[in-house]
Amino acid sequence: MNRRETLVALLALGAAPWGRRAYARAVRRIGYLAISPLAAFAHGYEAFRDGLREFGYVEGKNVSIVFRSAEGRPERLPGLARELAQSDVELIVTPVNLITRELAKATTTIPIVMIVGTDVVGEGFAASLARPGGNITGLTWDVGYEVITKRFELLREAVPKATRIAVLWDPGQDAPVFREAVERRGAEVGATLIWPEMGDALGPVVGNAVQNRAQALFAVGGARLYRLRKELTALAATYRLPDAYFDAAFVEAGGLMSYAPSLVGMFRRAAVYVDKILQGQRPAELPIERPAKLELVLNLKTARALGLALPQSLLIRADRVIE
Repeated sequence: MNRRETLVALLALGAAPWGRRAYARAVRRIGYLAISPLAAFAHGYEAFRDGLREFGYVEGKNVSIVFRSAEGRPERLPGLARELAQSDVELIVTPVNLITRELAKATTTIPIVMIVGTDVVGEGFAASLARPGGNITGLTWDVGYEVITKRFELLREAVPKATRIAVLWDPGQDAPVFREAVERRGAEVGATLIWPEMGDALGPVVGNAVQNRAQALFAVGGARLYRLRKELTALAATYRLPDAYFDAAFVEAGGLMSYAPSLVGMFRRAAVYVDKILQGQRPAELPIERPAKLELVLNLKTARALGLALPQSLLIRADRVIE
């Protein structure tokens, strides 16, 4: 091969969407698309950047993060997804399904790293967890509906009299199969579930649950609820409703309990996938990872305010207790 042919071959390798270190840049450029303002999930984003630093990627030195946010307006996501896909980034990080859907429409070549994917095969993001087969890989929140059953059980153990439980969810999850699955899990622990209509404001939603004689609140996920966790836990306290959540951040904000994977841990773990792709591995061949651990977090201060004496059997199983 002569010099010109060698140069052409190297340029061709560099044009590949996930080439090898033969064309590695001095400063790696990665995209990050969020739906919420940065302040709403700052601890998760910082955990992601901490994870990058563990692999030697220091922002402003050898990595540049092209950050875009819809500022809480989902209608902006398609345009932002196209903008990132047309920019000079080597991969794009996406926190939740709503964003991943738009990025999947915007590009089939730039690698996409999910942080909290759900039902990723059903959504069409991957052919399978073991071998995604396309340009999308990362982490999935999916640990089975059994985690919902367990969270119902823990709530009932803390509040045995709570048989009417209001379910709060992200409207983007409102699919018949989802609701039916949650209903079955509630029935397994002897609970009657109330489904208040989800609107833009949480006050009327929780108020409607109270009018329907709800005795507890049970949140089953969604970026919007996560963003409004302080407001939601404050409403639960106002109406004296024991509450169970899908992340410890709600308990830190004043909720009673959570039983779920660590979201912060998943944000940090996403850096592993970023590093592997920047090293040249193909997303199609990187297995999608489930959380390795579920954590039970309890808030004793909230329990006392609700007049609850949490059983010792619950306390000794807690991974963390907030006093």
